[in-house]
Order: sequence, then structure tokens, then C-alpha cells
Amino acid sequence: MKVTVVGIGLIGGSIALALKESGFAETVIGVDNKSEHIIKALELKLVDKVLLLPDAIKQSDIVILATPVDSLLTLLPQVLDQVDNQIVIEVGSTKKLVVASVKNHPKRKNYVATHPMAGTEYSGPEAAIRGLFAGKCSVFCDIEDSDPTAVETIKRLYEEGMNMRIVYLDSVSHDVHTAYISHISHICSFALAQTVLDKEKEEARIFELASGGFDSTVRLAKSSPDTWIPIFRQNRENIIDVLDEYINTLLTFKGLMLSGSYDTFHKKLEHANDIRRILK
Repeated sequence: MKVTVVGIGLIGGSIALALKESGFAETVIGVDNKSEHIIKALELKLVDKVLLLPDAIKQSDIVILATPVDSLLTLLPQVLDQVDNQIVIEVGSTKKLVVASVKNHPKRKNYVATHPMAGTEYSGPEAAIRGLFAGKCSVFCDIEDSDPTAVETIKRLYEEGMNMRIVYLDSVSHDVHTAYISHISHICSFALAQTVLDKEKEEARIFELASGGFDSTVRLAKSSPDTWIPIFRQNRENIIDVLDEYINTLLTFKGLMLSGSYDTFHKKLEHANDIRRILK
């Protein structure tokens, strides 16, 4: 297989590493609009060579789009315009609008919508990690609109090339579920970091006292706004719904503390402990 990765950052670079090291890809071609990313990707041997997008498409069996989700709305149709038998996938964290952007495209069956559920708070080619995806879940969306042979090939890419397990969802359900298990975590981490940074102007010793609990809670606030603002924009309605529920829970906790109802508060926290049963 000859595979092109468009966008050689954390996700694209980690995919390139996995496909090269597993032997799934004989050649990995890199495409990026940032020259410093191209230079670093070659230095780190994430890719075998770099080309301009039209040339890369012509030389590829599979084209993987690993760019911010807003760019996918124009990039995905443009890439499908240029393919013959190549399979095109994207790895964005939102699906509804991206899938809709090519709903009536004549090459729609060449496209498989996927979302490998893995990542860190870092970005750029130097953030690429060996084994980032191993044992994790990748979501396939709306596969009935894709060519069955293409779906099977991409299933093999994820299972054999990246050691991932596959889950199937429609694109609307995907965006609802990711709002709950991914997007809300990031927006709340950003909010907590902002709150503490604002308070720190008054309390200079806050960060001297910060320990592992604080670090793990605000870790996601180190993530790039260039990645997350497009996600928040595309999945706005679902994230607002989840935020409403989260804010209501915080207000309930606040009310229990104001009223001194710590027995009830204890029961609420015991209920929250049940997450241990799910996330072992």
C-alpha cells in the first residue's frame, strides 16, 4: 500500500508511524501546508517523502486527511474530485457536517468516514507517538454510503496497521457521543485553566501548591485552540446541551454545600463513583 497523510501533526504523524512500522504501508507520503512540519516530518522519518497534494493523490492507494475539521469541509470534496480508485478517509472529531459536505459527490463511495479515538494535548510532528492507537477504538460512520471493498480495506488499515478495534455509528450519533466523552472534557479543562489563571493574579502561590490532581484535570487545556475551536463550532448544539447538564450538576453541588446537605452530597458523589465500574 502507498498511503498519503495530509496534515503531519500529532494524529497524522502517529498514523504514519503506525502504518510504516506495522508494514501495512510500503510508502508513506506526507503533505502539509507548513514547511516546518514537512522538514520535521522528514527529520523524524514519519514519512518517506513529501509531495504536493495532486501528485501525492496520483501516487497513492489511500489518502488520509488529518487536518482541522473546518478545513475538511473544503478539502474532502477537493480530494474526491481528484481520485480515481483511491480510497479517502478523514480522522476528524466531528462527522455530521463533514459527511454532509460530500453527500452528493459522484465519488462519495470512495470515502470512508472514520475517527480514531486517541490523542494527547500536544501538537505538531514532534508530538507523534509510537503506539498511540494500540488497543483504542476507531469509529466508522455511515458505512452504507461507502464502497464495501473500501470499508474492508480501511478496516484492515485500523485493525492490522494500527491495532485498533472498530465501532460503527451513524454520523449524527457519533457527534452526540463525542460531545459527552471528549468535547466536554476539553471545554471544561479550558474553563478551569482560565479560572485558575485569572485567580492566580490575586493568589500568587496557587501554582506552587498545584499537584497531580490539578495537573491531570487541566492537562487538556494545553491542547491547540486551532484544533478545538473548529470542533466546538461544528458540534456546537451537542456541546451546549452537554454543558447545560454539566452546569446544572455544578449548581446542584453548590446548592448542597450552601445548604449544608452533606449527606445528600455524599450520595451524589457515591453515584459519581460508579464511573469506576465503566472505566476500569
